[in-house]
Amino acid sequence: MSKPLDQVPSRVAWPTIIYLAAIIGAIILSYAVPLPWFGAPLSHILFAAGWILAAAAMLLWVGSLRALRRAKTTIMPTKGASHLVTSGPYAFSRNPIYLGNTVMMLAIGMIAGQPWFFLFGLIAGFTTQKLAIEPEERHLALRFGKKYRDYQKRVRRWF
Repeated sequence: MSKPLDQVPSRVAWPTIIYLAAIIGAIILSYAVPLPWFGAPLSHILFAAGWILAAAAMLLWVGSLRALRRAKTTIMPTKGASHLVTSGPYAFSRNPIYLGNTVMMLAIGMIAGQPWFFLFGLIAGFTTQKLAIEPEERHLALRFGKKYRDYQKRVRRWF
């Protein structure tokens, strides 16, 4: 028997599906409809900046997962939160894992010189907000009440 939706944010792990589809879409269109990229030296600068962004995304992921693990709460968007996490990366973003996913999409685009990753990264971020973040926010507001609403006032959704 499944739990009511007020006890879980979603029945579907939308972020995994969304970002995987975005990566596949960007790769397919990169081959099917190649777009121009910048020439040297700007392409070299973007390549290096892409690696820095990729490292930042990885740090966001690791820091977020460590904060969730320390709080003994789930990372799964299909399971209800047992604790409200407001430390680590959650002190400056309410959704650092999703922010990291979007930043990684941009980083891949910069490293590979493929503009499609920018478009699909932005689409994935918007879609994640609608299908995952907003339901998660409703779940957390029901679960933690004023404590979560105060957190929402202090910390922005993305950054």
